[in-house]
Amino acid sequence: MSTENENAEDVRDETLADALAEAADAIAEEAESAEPSGAYGGERTDVEAERDQYFDQWKRTQAELENFRKRAQRELELALRYSSVPLIRELLPAMDNLSRTVQAAEQSGNVEDLLQGLRMIQSQFDQVFSNQSAQPIKTVGEPFDPNLHEALQQIPTNEHPPMTVLQEVERGYVLFDRVIRPSKVLVSAALPQPAAEGDQDK
Repeated sequence: MSTENENAEDVRDETLADALAEAADAIAEEAESAEPSGAYGGERTDVEAERDQYFDQWKRTQAELENFRKRAQRELELALRYSSVPLIRELLPAMDNLSRTVQAAEQSGNVEDLLQGLRMIQSQFDQVFSNQSAQPIKTVGEPFDPNLHEALQQIPTNEHPPMTVLQEVERGYVLFDRVIRPSKVLVSAALPQPAAEGDQDK
């Protein structure tokens, strides 16, 4: 009985080995025949062509972006170089009037005409600054503001509260929310307190 079982197991093992060998041969044959050909090979060629097309488009886009960057850089440099042209054009009429005022004053010697011409020129400068959004800083009568004013001197007085702007020495300007330069001013200070009688006796 034992011999019959052993023979059955041997037959089963041989059959299994033969089946595995046949399966291995089939897999090998399938692998050898898996080279792309026919329709599949054509699909791969189409994919490669599409890939090359996208790569060429990418290279052209890169070149166009680089050209755009260089062109924008040149335009920015030119814009910065000539950015003061509009301001200079606005100032030219005031400069012309200043020259005419000086010539007229030299010929006539009339101080009143000279002052009138200078006031007109000052008005033109104020208009130019206004056109450029530069506004004068308020000074006389205003409380001293260290962000807007630069105090040159304190003047003792009882006519104004301490740290009130009394006089504008040099006009300052702001451009939107930025101070171009502070106004130089004279400000009030409290009068010195008289010494107490007890202090005088000492």
